Amino acid sequence: MAADADIHSLVVGREAMACRFEIVFNAGEHPQDTEAALAALDLVDEVESRISIYRDTSELSRLNATAATGWQPVSADTFALLEKAVELHDRTGGGFDIAAGQLVRTWGFLRRQGRTPSAADLTAALAASGSQWLELDPTDRQIRLTRPGVELNPGAIGKGWALDRAVDRLLADGITSCLLHGGSSSVRAIGRQGPGPLDDQRGWAVGIRHPLRPGVRLATVAVSNRGLGTSGSGTQFFIDRGRKLGHILDPRTGRPAEGVLSATVLAPTAAEADALATAAYVLGPAGLPLIAPPGGPVAAVLTVASDQAEIDLIVANVGESTLSIDDSRGVRVDWRAL
Repeated sequence: MAADADIHSLVVGREAMACRFEIVFNAGEHPQDTEAALAALDLVDEVESRISIYRDTSELSRLNATAATGWQPVSADTFALLEKAVELHDRTGGGFDIAAGQLVRTWGFLRRQGRTPSAADLTAALAASGSQWLELDPTDRQIRLTRPGVELNPGAIGKGWALDRAVDRLLADGITSCLLHGGSSSVRAIGRQGPGPLDDQRGWAVGIRHPLRPGVRLATVAVSNRGLGTSGSGTQFFIDRGRKLGHILDPRTGRPAEGVLSATVLAPTAAEADALATAAYVLGPAGLPLIAPPGGPVAAVLTVASDQAEIDLIVANVGESTLSIDDSRGVRVDWRAL
């Protein structure tokens, strides 16, 4: 998903984290927009160099290789990421888990070559997964993994974390309105789209794709001064004996999550939105009180298969001024409490 394109937008982009990162400005609003965007994208590259598990020289790769042998020093930014990840793991009852790398590897999703593991392999991977094995020492800023074989994998939070660091830089450079996205599924917006006051609540228009109709926009969300993340297995999956298995794993069971078609979360930051969207996909409608409790700063939109329509759209903590339905055919909407 991305902001509605029009002739009044300036887009600056770069490939990073195996996807396209873009920064969208209101054209002509900031004379420093291109220079600021390039500096922000440089920060995205820096974050990737620290946390990519696909680079042997990254900090997370070093931690995966050595942290089970004892305490390891960690840079301030990576330590903050791991602190946030542990907080979100606890908050979601384990629906999000940065320490589930062995499960991702065992299912073949690390290289996007899905396969069903044997019962023995799955049991072993589950035993070597979980944030309960990750210990943090904030005094000396170091971490250790208390079980051999545990692997950290930031796939469900890394893009959002990079977007948040980029926004910090843009704000420091005097940017007051822009939208950033990484691979369309991770978004962070500040200010508003188009002319108007900066506190305009319409924010930036971001589309939610219909989970069953390719190329169709199901709904539009107005995003302002917060992040948005979407999780779904519509494009990453494999077929095993006629059964479609998605790439999003339930860290509690070690198996692909089922029951939700897509999950979108609005949160104060893109990192929170990314991780909570993954957790919402895993936990389903029953987990919404954990993800988006009434009256809190987090909102969620789930699409699930319906027995009375084509899909059920479950909306928690989102008002009709923020979310508009673009294609209501076969859609039953359940508005939960604000």
